[in-house]
Amino acid sequence: MTISQNMSTDNETDDCNVPNKSTYDALSWLMVGEFMLGLPLNLSVLYIFIFRFKFWKNKSILLFNIVVADFLLVVCLPARAYNYQNGLRRSEDNVVCKIMLFMLFLNRGASITFLITLTIDRYFNVVHLGRRNFVKGLKKSPQFSIIIWVLLLPLTIPTMLQKNGCCNSLGRNEDTQDVVDILREVVFFSEILIPFVILVFCTVRIVHRLRKKTVGEKAKLRRAMWLVMSVVVVFSVCFLPCAVARAVLLIVRRKGAGDGHSALLPSERQEAEDAVVQVYDGLMVLSYTDCLLDPLVYCLSNSGFKNAYMSTFCPTFLQKRLKKYDISSTTATNTATTSAARKISLPFVGK
Repeated sequence: MTISQNMSTDNETDDCNVPNKSTYDALSWLMVGEFMLGLPLNLSVLYIFIFRFKFWKNKSILLFNIVVADFLLVVCLPARAYNYQNGLRRSEDNVVCKIMLFMLFLNRGASITFLITLTIDRYFNVVHLGRRNFVKGLKKSPQFSIIIWVLLLPLTIPTMLQKNGCCNSLGRNEDTQDVVDILREVVFFSEILIPFVILVFCTVRIVHRLRKKTVGEKAKLRRAMWLVMSVVVVFSVCFLPCAVARAVLLIVRRKGAGDGHSALLPSERQEAEDAVVQVYDGLMVLSYTDCLLDPLVYCLSNSGFKNAYMSTFCPTFLQKRLKKYDISSTTATNTATTSAARKISLPFVGK
């Protein structure tokens, strides 16, 4: 018998208890692993950006903000792992629950927003070379980054206004749908689906433009296209699955809230919801690996950052070995081809 079956069903609160303790124990240790890998990795990246690479001089302000968002997300993982190990999907403390949702919404939204801004900048620099790029000046401005953080704050308001003790979710009670719950779901899906559409559109256009090049080294162009497409892959793996699982969860909850229209017994509806909840929470834990993958994208796409990182943290023999496979010196950060006396460069990370 699962934990959730032992609890009373209260329409006013969300069920905080995990539906299967062993599943969430495994997920908690996975988050511990993500934290143990992500904390030193992101701290080391922050160190390089501030003290060695000097991001404010190398036009990498937006990238630095992505690192900050990833770091703030990483530091939230121990609290979530602690809840899972204690059989709770969310903290029973309403204040802690709100703070955790606030941090997750804000930092994930910031990471995605800065990433999409960089993607749009690359799109204009490659597909519309010669035209006015309105992002070019903004990405160098610290004020623009501050504005993005400030504009993201209102999107977290639905998480802070939640009345119920365990972060009630949309669809649990069909008679009283809270406007706050609806707004939170709108924010959740909007910050994933809209950026994904923009990312795919820009990536397809960039890849199409690079494939049309007939002058220049083909290997460089292939590497540039691979790096551009890798961002879509990372985004798709980390964020799309949890969005799909969330949609399925809401549908199952809505059907489960019916009083006689469903062919399933109440116990069967609860078992179905418990199964979907476990999948959703597992995919959310998977989405946190974005904090580990982002720094790898930085190293592959920016030769200056990669060299600074290697010279600081890699032993000499490893530096020599890696230089033999120096991808970034010939990839999107400085991919150049000449056609009709025009130079096209793909500034993958705004070097």
